[in-house]
Amino acid sequence: MYLSFFGAAKIVTGSNYLLEIGKRKILIDCGLFQGSPFLTEKNLERFSYDPKEIDAVILTHAHLDHIGRLPKLIKDGFSGRIFATPATLDLAKLILEDELEVQEIPLFSRKDFNKTYDFFEPVEYRKKITIPPLGENYSSKKDSEISFKLLDAGHILGSAIVEVFAEGKKIVFSGDLGNSPTPLLRPTEFPSSADYVLVESTYGDRNHPDFLKRKDLLEDAFEEIIGENGVLMIPSFALERTQELLYELNELVENHRIPKAPIFVDSPLAIKSIEVYKKYKKYYGKEASFLLKSGDKIFDFPRLYLTRRAQESKKINAVSPPKVIIAGSGMSTGGRILYHERKYLSDSKNCLLLICYQAAGTMGRKLFRKAKEVRIFGERVPVRAKIKIIQGYSAHADRQGLFRWLYNIKSSAYLHKTSGIKKVFVVHGEEKPAESLAQLVRDRLGIGAEVPEHGEKVEL
Repeated sequence: MYLSFFGAAKIVTGSNYLLEIGKRKILIDCGLFQGSPFLTEKNLERFSYDPKEIDAVILTHAHLDHIGRLPKLIKDGFSGRIFATPATLDLAKLILEDELEVQEIPLFSRKDFNKTYDFFEPVEYRKKITIPPLGENYSSKKDSEISFKLLDAGHILGSAIVEVFAEGKKIVFSGDLGNSPTPLLRPTEFPSSADYVLVESTYGDRNHPDFLKRKDLLEDAFEEIIGENGVLMIPSFALERTQELLYELNELVENHRIPKAPIFVDSPLAIKSIEVYKKYKKYYGKEASFLLKSGDKIFDFPRLYLTRRAQESKKINAVSPPKVIIAGSGMSTGGRILYHERKYLSDSKNCLLLICYQAAGTMGRKLFRKAKEVRIFGERVPVRAKIKIIQGYSAHADRQGLFRWLYNIKSSAYLHKTSGIKKVFVVHGEEKPAESLAQLVRDRLGIGAEVPEHGEKVEL
C-alpha cells in the first residue's frame, strides 16, 4: 500500500492524498491550491495521477482547498464515486458554483460543474462503507476490499475525519479538525485506533489565546467602534465562521449587550449556506439544539440584513455610520469585503476586525501584520483604520487541541489492546507550525512523525 501527498504541509492549501492499494486508487480530497500566484498556476497543471484510474474520492469537508478541483478531475476522466456527508455535498454544490463564477483561470466549465453532481454519494457518520472497484457495484474478494468510515470533525457543518480500512491496516485522515467545544456544532470525535495518521497543522505551533473570552472581545469591538460612529468591517469565511459569528451576535443582540446598529451580511455564498445549516439541524451541538427547541431563530435577529444582490450591496454605502459589515472573503483575497475595505480602511474611526486565519501571501496577512498601505483593485489605499484581531474564532484546532486528538487515539488503542500508531504524517500547514507539531508528537507521544514534501510517496 502506498500513500502520496499532493498539497501537503509545505504547500498550505490544496488537500489531495492518494492511496494506492494494489491496482486500486482512492483519493482523499481534491482541493484547490490557494495563497499565491505560484499556487494559482499550479491548479492548471495536469494531475500527478490518471483521474481515469481513481476508484473513488472521499471528501473531508466542503472548503475550497479540499474540493475545488473536483470538476477538473471529472473533466480529465474521473468516473468513480464521490463520497461525503449529505451536508458536505450540499455545501460543495454552493462552493463549486461560486468558484465557477469567480475563477480567475478557466479551470473547469459549467458542463464539468453540472456533471460533478452525478458522482455524489452521501454517507452518514459512523456508517462503514465498502468501496466497489471502478465500474463494479460490489466485489466479494477480500484482497480487494477497501472500506471507510466518517467521524465528526467538528470543523464546519458536515466535516469529517476519514478512516480507511484496507490490507488489515487503518489509515486516519484528520481533514481539518474543529476548535471544540463550539456552541453551534458537535465536538470533534476521536478514532479508537489507527496504524497511520495524517493530521493537519494549521495552528501546530500555537494556541488560541482568546477562545474563552472571544464573545466578550467581540462585544468590546462593537461598543468601541459603534460608540465612535464608525464602520466595523469583518472579513469572514462564508462557511462556518459567518454562521458561528451570527449565532453569537444573536445572543448579544437579544440580551442587549451591544449598541444598536445595522449588521449587514454581504455575502451571497454565506447567505445560501445559512439555508443548508437550517436543513441539517441534526448536526448541531447541544447548546444550539436547545435554543432551537426553545423557539429561538438563531440566524434571525433585529437589525440583521442579508444582502444577496450586488445592487443591495452597493446600497450599504448609503447607510450612515455606525454600521457593521460582515463580508467574504475571510483573507481579503476577493469578494465584496474588498469594496468595503477600499472605501473604509483610510478612516481612523473605522475598524477591520480579523477573526479568520490569514494565510501567507494574502492581503489579509498584510493587514494582520499592520501594513500601512495596501493595493485594492490597483488602487493604493492607506490603512488608517484600527486593526483588531480575535483569534478565538478559528474553526481549526490549536496546538493543544491537535495534540489532545492524537493523544486520545494513542490512549484508546492502548485501552482496547489494538495496534498503536506506527507513524504520524503532519500535513496542511505552513512549514514552521508543521515542523513544530511533528517535534511535539515525537517528544511527547514517542511516535515517529514527519512532514512530507509535496509529491512525496511512502509505503505503508
